[in-house]
Amino acid sequence: MKTKLFPAAGAAVVLLVAGCASPPPPGVERGPHRTIAYDVLVEASDPGAKIEVNGNLVGNTPLHLKIFGNRNGTFHDFGSYYYILRAYPVTTNQFQQIRVFGTGRDDTRQDLIPQHIYFDMNQNVPVRVPADPPRYYYYGPYPYPYGYPYYYGPGFEFYYGPRYHRWR
Repeated sequence: MKTKLFPAAGAAVVLLVAGCASPPPPGVERGPHRTIAYDVLVEASDPGAKIEVNGNLVGNTPLHLKIFGNRNGTFHDFGSYYYILRAYPVTTNQFQQIRVFGTGRDDTRQDLIPQHIYFDMNQNVPVRVPADPPRYYYYGPYPYPYGYPYYYGPGFEFYYGPRYHRWR
């Protein structure tokens, strides 16, 4: 009986391990941390607007931006809560534009990577970058000198034995 069960269990383990990771589709560029590259077209109402990604200037519109994301089409968490694109105005009477996408860090929102991003430079939009989500620190239990704090409430004590051991 054991000899019949061993090959079946081995085959099940092999199928389970082999089925966990699937290769990306053919012709797709692989990136760091098991990501794949997505090509995003970035345009603006006036060509020549400077585009900044996460604080780094990448070029002028129109441009093709390579974004490394997860296989399901969402932004990958490379250590930041947000993926931020800014477009700077070309002439006067235009406004700075911003697009903020969530990366899913620490269970925050995770946005899909768009195929096309368009900035209307004549639209007045408040430019605010959202603050990082609150962080909660855990320092462990409160350091009581003798274990748990003494309870000062109604209680019941039972004395027994020759030396009156207490039991609560």
